[in-house]
Amino acid sequence: MTDPISIRMGGYGPPTTSFSRALKLIGDALERQFGDRVSVKYVWNIMDFGYRAEEILWLVEHGVLTLGYQSSSYLTDRVGELGFVDLPFLFAERDAARAAIDGALGRFLAEAIERRVNYRILGWFENGFRQVSNRLRPVRAPADLEGMRIRVLPSDVQAETFALLGCIPLRMDLTEAIAGIKAGTLDAQENPFANTVTYGVHKFHRFHTVTNHFYVSRPIFLHRPSFEAWPADLQRAMREAVARAVAFQRELAIEEDRAARAAILSQGCDIIELSAGEHAAFRAAVAPLRDDARGTYGSKMFDLVSG
Repeated sequence: MTDPISIRMGGYGPPTTSFSRALKLIGDALERQFGDRVSVKYVWNIMDFGYRAEEILWLVEHGVLTLGYQSSSYLTDRVGELGFVDLPFLFAERDAARAAIDGALGRFLAEAIERRVNYRILGWFENGFRQVSNRLRPVRAPADLEGMRIRVLPSDVQAETFALLGCIPLRMDLTEAIAGIKAGTLDAQENPFANTVTYGVHKFHRFHTVTNHFYVSRPIFLHRPSFEAWPADLQRAMREAVARAVAFQRELAIEEDRAARAAILSQGCDIIELSAGEHAAFRAAVAPLRDDARGTYGSKMFDLVSG
């Protein structure tokens, strides 16, 4: 009898998050179809074992884990094209963002990743629109952010965005950010509301502003040599399971956002909804970055957004 094929899936959140539940959906589907041919195990949160959130990247690239996910911004230093989807206010609506990442834009980015990293990209989870929270004051205009020390993802585009908004942007891993928020050495952070609640930020930040400044996806990546060594039926089943998991996770993400908003309010925090004019002021402040992006990335990538 041959040994089962080992499939180790991991992430960086508790088992209750939409991402962890989507991983479980994948594993359950494979176990039902293949039984003893596969051995599926999970590491829900690598940070519980002393790893930084960003280390999911090398854990999968070197085959310690078979499958993982991470916000695309963490790969921008290696895959420059991913900086494009870190541009502020690139998408106005969730459906348009999903269509682009599931279509030509997502295929272009997946190919760019696979050329440089030892991954096979099978889909994109939704991290969603990101909002600003801080411990100091209500934010309704870029001037309200002046001088705030804000954590951003490890992306030059994101750092430049918040510099234009008057902040002091600090690129750092999630583990460092959580420590800085608890210690008060960081004034602000930006995240989807679900992440803000998952990592307990709302217990330290009173003010939350619905800016929708970035829409971030999380590629689902596999250790390519492992995946390509599998028999064709398992490869096909994994692709199908990931596709179902993406749809499942995205629906859960909408529910998580609603629940997170309620949790933030129940903590006694303020959620500030911007008027159309207030939102336009944020877009205007970062317009130079978007203008420069056409020279950096070319018109083709902008065309992929709507194509």
